[in-house]
Amino acid sequence: MATVNVHAAKTHFSSLLDRVAAGEEIVIAKAGKPVARLTGLASGDRPRRRLGSLAGRAVVPPDFDAPLPDDLLDAFEGR
Repeated sequence: MATVNVHAAKTHFSSLLDRVAAGEEIVIAKAGKPVARLTGLASGDRPRRRLGSLAGRAVVPPDFDAPLPDDLLDAFEGR
């Protein structure tokens, strides 16, 4: 991971972006202290999620949030 000071980062920003696009990480420092990391974004090759893809496959019963029976609740609580 390369470290570049702020002045050099401003002067050579375009070339730094090319290096980041090639997979390199660059740390930007101010007065010798690291303050930021320049990294590339994810490639975006991931397929987009489709809303409603589980429609009709999953069923939530109407009483899904009803209180648990006492014997089951006791088992969860270790009683």
